[in-house]
Amino acid sequence: MSIKSNISSVVLAGAVATALASMVNAAPLTKAEGDAAVAAHKEKCFGVALKGQNDCAAGPGTTCQGTSTVDFQGNAWKFVQGGTCTSIVVPNGQHGSLKAI
Repeated sequence: MSIKSNISSVVLAGAVATALASMVNAAPLTKAEGDAAVAAHKEKCFGVALKGQNDCAAGPGTTCQGTSTVDFQGNAWKFVQGGTCTSIVVPNGQHGSLKAI
């Protein structure tokens, strides 16, 4: 096998691994994950997630977890410690919200 063929195989394997990892991250939260967050006294907080780091609900054209398109997207939420959401201040001066912004 040539060096060029070996390199191509490694690049292809890396691309496949990256694609699979992206699909896993974009999957909706499972019921068990949601239940575990609630049991840990976490709450959904809208407008505080960084781009691609939301836990779910990122609006039209997105599939769910990890699909927010901008930082602090108002319709994307992240689990935070219960009772802290509305005290979180984001760089634009707004606060986290318990409802979509």
